[in-house]
Amino acid sequence: MRLTTKGRLAVTAMVDLALTENSAPVPLATLCVRHGISLSYLEQLFSGLRKHQLVRSTRGPGGGYRLARDSMDISVADIIVAVDAPSQRSAHWQSKAEKSTGKQRVDGVFWSELNRRILDLLSSVSLGSLAAEQKARGVVLTAPESPRKAVAVRPLPPRPMTTAPNSVFALAQKFAR
Repeated sequence: MRLTTKGRLAVTAMVDLALTENSAPVPLATLCVRHGISLSYLEQLFSGLRKHQLVRSTRGPGGGYRLARDSMDISVADIIVAVDAPSQRSAHWQSKAEKSTGKQRVDGVFWSELNRRILDLLSSVSLGSLAAEQKARGVVLTAPESPRKAVAVRPLPPRPMTTAPNSVFALAQKFAR
């Protein structure tokens, strides 16, 4: 199991959802602003999380994402497996030479055992415990300000007073006199 940037960002977003577990759904745009992750990248991450039934979405105004299960029932390993496709290298540690000779190298056994231990460790860490640690540190999530464009309002210039006619008919009447 590899800890990639994709996995770390997914865990960060899921901790955010766990911290706001009992409130309204969290839009991806809010997560984007809070954590500085691009919206398209978050959409990719949440696609995998949704497929593995870790989050559920609500459409429409006031919509967003929520945890699909209790945060204590979701492990960090669940999140990482949901967003990172299993690496073929981690599944097959033996090289072609090892397979042809039938001999297994020591480092292949080492890496597969290390991989299993990492997976066991990440399976023992729940999302709820990570959220509780963040709350204990005083992390409070606030809704970001919606970016509004400031519109400068300039007063209109005073209209000049003219004695000129304002239509073709008024012009004709002026010359007809």
